[in-house]
Amino acid sequence: MEESRKPSIAITMGDPCGIGPEVVVKALADPSVYASCLPVVVGNTYALEQAVKLTGSKLRINAVDDPSSAGRDPGSLDVVDIGNLNPEDITVGKINPVCGQAAMEWVTKAGELAMAGAVEALATAPLNKEAASLAGYKSIGHMELLQDLTGSKTVATMLMSKNLRVVHLSTHRSLRVACDYVKKDRILQFLQITHDSFVKWGFDKPRIAAAALNPHGSDGGLLGNEEAEEISPAVAQAKEQGIHAVGPIPADIVFHHAIEGRYDVVLAMFHDQGHIPVKVYGFDESITANLGLPFVRTSVDHGTAFDIAGKGIAAHASMLEAIRLAVALAKGNGLAEF
Repeated sequence: MEESRKPSIAITMGDPCGIGPEVVVKALADPSVYASCLPVVVGNTYALEQAVKLTGSKLRINAVDDPSSAGRDPGSLDVVDIGNLNPEDITVGKINPVCGQAAMEWVTKAGELAMAGAVEALATAPLNKEAASLAGYKSIGHMELLQDLTGSKTVATMLMSKNLRVVHLSTHRSLRVACDYVKKDRILQFLQITHDSFVKWGFDKPRIAAAALNPHGSDGGLLGNEEAEEISPAVAQAKEQGIHAVGPIPADIVFHHAIEGRYDVVLAMFHDQGHIPVKVYGFDESITANLGLPFVRTSVDHGTAFDIAGKGIAAHASMLEAIRLAVALAKGNGLAEF
């Protein structure tokens, strides 16, 4: 893509009972967004109008049918509204399966637009997984829903804040179940997709560190056998394939090493092992990107925050960063310069 051309970015509004509409409106009030891309929101016009009033924004809400005409007027917040939610069904600050379903349908619509080439990337506001589950969804997260929609074989979630980037071997699994995912073949698969994605995103030879699962890297087998039986063999095979991988490295040091610049990315073995260091290192700036989808998808790295929904105090830095990353990846600039 030519540097001067602005990519079209679909921004999903998230669960309307949470802070999604607010952070989307606040992010799109930033002139830098329209200077870098053509944004179009997939969501509900009424919820966005309420968010405009809440934040005191001067943006005008404008419903559009064709995303190709959207995002050209910095004063207009253009919305693809598929008519799946009534204003009276929005219960701000409370879990609502009707709203959970609507939010999932907006993600599906945005994914369909991306697959059709109508938009070049997705940046998503937060879903509420409980609301989605109550609505009958088995795939209760963005990644799982988009993986099903696209038929993608392997998809991974990466969190990042500043120079700390962490890919997760599993995400929304209980800790007891997540340990069962620490298998050689899966680890190798995720090392491969991480390597391939980072090469596409501007790293000639990405340095990947695999975190250990057990304390102290198992202390030679005293505290578990996954390091010797699953992680080390996967790393060794990855090296044979030309991937610059190291590990397993104890989790209490590997993220510090990555922040110091020794590694470009860490492969964490389960959800909290990777999420905690990223959010402690830079909570407001932390964002998410998916590896393995046929289009770019980035996201905020926070939840629906029902406790502060409707109060006008939600921080929008993560939403803004997610849009910035979506633009960089859609332009082909990659992570190396982000």
